[in-house]
Amino acid sequence: MWQKLFFLAVAGACGTLARYGLSGLVQRVAGTGFPWGTVSVNALGCLLFGLVWTLTSERFPGTGELRIVLLTGFLGAFTTFSTYMAETGNLLADGEQMYAIGNILLQNGVGVVLFFVGMALGRLI
Repeated sequence: MWQKLFFLAVAGACGTLARYGLSGLVQRVAGTGFPWGTVSVNALGCLLFGLVWTLTSERFPGTGELRIVLLTGFLGAFTTFSTYMAETGNLLADGEQMYAIGNILLQNGVGVVLFFVGMALGRLI
C-alpha cells in the first residue's frame, strides 16, 4: 500500500511540474487575454488520458497499478478543472463573456475529441 502511495505521489509531483512548465510556456508565448496555457494542458491531458486508458485496458490488460499511477497521479495533477473554472469566472467578471463562452466550448469540445483521438492512437499502437 505504501509503495502505491509513493508512486502516486511521485507521479502527481511530476504532473504538477509538467503542468506548471507547459502552461507557463504556452501562456508566455500566446500572451495574456485568453487562458491558452490551461487549454493546452487540459487538451494534452485528455489526449494522453484516452491513450493510456486504451493501452492499459485493451492492449496491455493487467497493468492496473500502472494505470492508476499514470491516470490518477500524473494526469490528475497535470490537468486542472479548478483553474479552468477560475479563469472562466475571471473572464466573466472582466466582462469578457465571449471569451468565457469560447473557453467553455473549446475546453469541453477539444477535450472530448482528443480523448477519443487518444483512444484511437492506443488501438493503433
